[in-house]
Amino acid sequence: MIRIGEPLPPGLHGCVKDNRTPWGFITAWNPSAQQSSRARNRERQRELLAALRERGARVRAGVGIGHAVDAGQQRWREPSLFVLGLDFDALDALGRRFEQFALVRGIGHGIAELRVLV
Repeated sequence: MIRIGEPLPPGLHGCVKDNRTPWGFITAWNPSAQQSSRARNRERQRELLAALRERGARVRAGVGIGHAVDAGQQRWREPSLFVLGLDFDALDALGRRFEQFALVRGIGHGIAELRVLV
């Protein structure tokens, strides 16, 4: 599990063979943090996957799991994509294109950071 502020987990080291490789964890689900229908979310995720492949990125499916900050918030889950080989500018552009407030990114086996896009 990728955690903000911690190194990339050992289970993903095999995907990131070069310690200079940029990576990101991104989704197209629930744009602008507004719940969308499952059908719409799946369609948007397919569009994101196509855009990533057009740019030559390597992609591995995963699930993003949010953690409550306040007692009144709920945890959430949504399909996400572990993306390798795109620079941070390209990842940010895709995040904005798919109306995401944030994504997670890092380099090599380094620290995962939350990139806020709004």
